[in-house]
Amino acid sequence: MKINDKFFMKLAIDEAWKYQFLTYPNPAVGCVVVKGDSEILSIEAHKEAGKPHAEVNALKEAFLKYHPNDVLKTYSDSFQIHDYLIRNHNGFFNDCRVYVTLEPCNHTGKTPSCANLLKELKPKKVIIAHKDLNEQAKDGQKTLEAASIECEVGCMQKEAYNLLYPFLKWNSSTFIFYKMAQTLNGTIDGGKISSNHALAYVHALRDRVDLLVIGGNTVRVDKPILDARHVIGRPPNVMIYSKRKIFDKNIPLFKVPNREVTISNDLFKLLDNKFVMVEGGYNLLEKLKEKIDFIVLLVTPKMRAGLNIENEMEMDFEIIHENFIGKDKLMYLKRK
Repeated sequence: MKINDKFFMKLAIDEAWKYQFLTYPNPAVGCVVVKGDSEILSIEAHKEAGKPHAEVNALKEAFLKYHPNDVLKTYSDSFQIHDYLIRNHNGFFNDCRVYVTLEPCNHTGKTPSCANLLKELKPKKVIIAHKDLNEQAKDGQKTLEAASIECEVGCMQKEAYNLLYPFLKWNSSTFIFYKMAQTLNGTIDGGKISSNHALAYVHALRDRVDLLVIGGNTVRVDKPILDARHVIGRPPNVMIYSKRKIFDKNIPLFKVPNREVTISNDLFKLLDNKFVMVEGGYNLLEKLKEKIDFIVLLVTPKMRAGLNIENEMEMDFEIIHENFIGKDKLMYLKRK
């Protein structure tokens, strides 16, 4: 029976996208563990910086599928999970294939090395979508192969690169993404558009970014708060893009504690940050279209009259991933 590696790797990539941006400053990574030819034991991802990596989550859940009452289920610390699996695996993973979107890390930082864990567990094969380009973490493949574990690199490499791209960009310069919510017919105004599920996701993004950018007209008309209260998160620092400096400082935006709000039309200020989120409509998108890396588009399944594109605007992006948050379609678009 021919094993379809792309099928299993796509599961890992799709799982990782659920946590894209939420792992900042770490990359989003997915992992699938398959026993024998086709038994999927786990589909997991890295979910938060400083927490267990995708491989650790996947190996833990795979082990628990056969040992559901094991004490391992009570462990959430990466070092504890590593140590427990190394001492208690008893060859469980020897007939398993591990699919991971990024080469297992080869160093110990806030979490231990995934390559060293896999070296001890000795799975039958590790399939890697993309090599790790980080100088500190790379060469996990070498560690695995030195332990006589078969590795294959490059399965769905392009798709894995798209997943990895934000991490590569914010590590070298500034990554900027533009978040927009609209109806099926492109309307972007008229009050709340997205579902509560999608709203919580946007608040989770705000909790992670270094800077949130919004247009001056939106502030004057909508009087937003722009915090992360729906996930009990950290309110982002805000830059209001505007030539006019006068705003009503009594609106909610200026009343949120523990954050800075600046007013500027100097787009070079964005480069003082690593991870920037822009929320706005078509006018602000037109001004920033040459600077943004991704568009994150939330499309709600309804139509209504309202503001659409008012002027000619040409942008060349490709959809690199899409999934659903509740009833809303979430699309990630990358500049071609």
